[in-house]
Amino acid sequence: VLLDPNTLSDDGTVALSGYAVSDDGSLLAYALSASGSDWMEWRVREVESGADWGDLVQWAKFSGASWTHDNAGFFYSRYDAPAEGEAYKGSNYFHKLYYHGFGTAQSEDRLIYERADQKEWNFQGEVTDDGRYLIIYVSRGTFRQNGIFYQDLAAPDSPVVELLNQFDAEYQFVGNDGPLFYFKTDHSAPLGRLIAVDIREPAVAQWQERIAESTDTLRSVRYLNRQFVANYLHDAHSRVQIFDQEGALIRAVDLPGIGTAGGFGGAQDTTETFYSFTSFTTPGVIYRYDLESGESSVFRQPTLRFDPDRYETKQIFYPSKDGTEIPMFLCHKKGLELNAETPTYLYAYGGFNIPLTPGFAANILTWMEMGGLFAQPNLRGGGEYGKEWYQAGTLERKQNVFDDFIAAAEWLITNGYTSTPKLVIAGGSNGGLLVGACMTQRPDLFGACLPAVGVLDMLRFHKFTIGWAWVSDYGSPDDPEQFQTLLDYSPYHNLKPGTHYPATLITTGDHDDRVFPAHSFKFAA
Repeated sequence: VLLDPNTLSDDGTVALSGYAVSDDGSLLAYALSASGSDWMEWRVREVESGADWGDLVQWAKFSGASWTHDNAGFFYSRYDAPAEGEAYKGSNYFHKLYYHGFGTAQSEDRLIYERADQKEWNFQGEVTDDGRYLIIYVSRGTFRQNGIFYQDLAAPDSPVVELLNQFDAEYQFVGNDGPLFYFKTDHSAPLGRLIAVDIREPAVAQWQERIAESTDTLRSVRYLNRQFVANYLHDAHSRVQIFDQEGALIRAVDLPGIGTAGGFGGAQDTTETFYSFTSFTTPGVIYRYDLESGESSVFRQPTLRFDPDRYETKQIFYPSKDGTEIPMFLCHKKGLELNAETPTYLYAYGGFNIPLTPGFAANILTWMEMGGLFAQPNLRGGGEYGKEWYQAGTLERKQNVFDDFIAAAEWLITNGYTSTPKLVIAGGSNGGLLVGACMTQRPDLFGACLPAVGVLDMLRFHKFTIGWAWVSDYGSPDDPEQFQTLLDYSPYHNLKPGTHYPATLITTGDHDDRVFPAHSFKFAA
């Protein structure tokens, strides 16, 4: 064992929050975060001996690490050190991209890129597989649209080139063949496509389409063995296909069932890759995939102390308030009689283009084992059906998300799956907002509510730490029109004295510097 997160602290409050292995496999850069904070401290461990070197990189946040191919150091992102007492509540502005030389003090780190004129821009650095270029992702908060800049590492003092700087779409770097860069994008394709951009002739008119937009949502693409591994979402579960360099379909990956597949990492010249697969009743199984034969084989599989065949999962579609069809997974023990007495756990998220796909959780399995029904709807605002589905749950359309969730509860009750006294709703972070808004809008509909680390004060969320970054989804309280929209559904501001609310358990994190605990404290008070 090279690094065991269970030994990082006696009380379990220190977590492994990131890692990156050097190109030759000799060094591990790893990041630790304490008490649930987003702040990260990077260290370096020698793989052969398991010993840490003296490297300590502080005040990193929203950062990965990417090594140069000479194994001499890595790129990372950070903020300036906060003022005393402001680490967990002060706003985070002016992200910067640095290079840390292995074995040196952080004070010697080299600043690669910053923008003093753009306090809300964030930067992420990634070295290309051939080691030639530094890709710089440029984003603003949680807005989907981003820019792509790059630097030629063969000339370290060369300027950073703004390759894609219109911020008109989402761009994910996939790989490169020399100066030909591949990007997964929603530019002119709401569900996603793959394009090739020659950095010597980067005009839009010169772009080449390699994988056209499909009827499913393209979530990610990997470039391996001169093939593109495309991971799609089909009605909120994974579908993976392999294409050649020109975009011709080679084959589909035969997945074990309805669930979530992820991974497919590796160097561009690899002939095999690994992926994980999970479902509501399947803990993560790791498969080895042969890119030449198309065969999958189990690489690691956990020992199960339960029988997955004792449970069943189905997907239904129900109409929301405006008639939009919303998908929902229903999971329970086989043979369970579903009626008004069935305890039902309704969980959702609905925001920030994040898809809620099938995944294993021990607490949900326990719930089903005890005779409960688990329901997971895929609300608008998520990433299940591309750009338009996401946008339909943002800004002045945010009420659609709450309507979708309320409609899920009504459908379960109307169709005899459960009843109000037996129905609990749950969600965390943006999902905590979801629960808070729905319980204040329809307190008569639910038996219990579990808002976890919720964004509950919609008029001041942008005043704390990274809250300003969420205006992409919520809008800004400083805008008069958006202020009124936010006030209309803000859970804290819509609590009414004398109203009988469902039994409610409010949870937060005392060191949470993303969703500030004051949201939950005020809501509880």
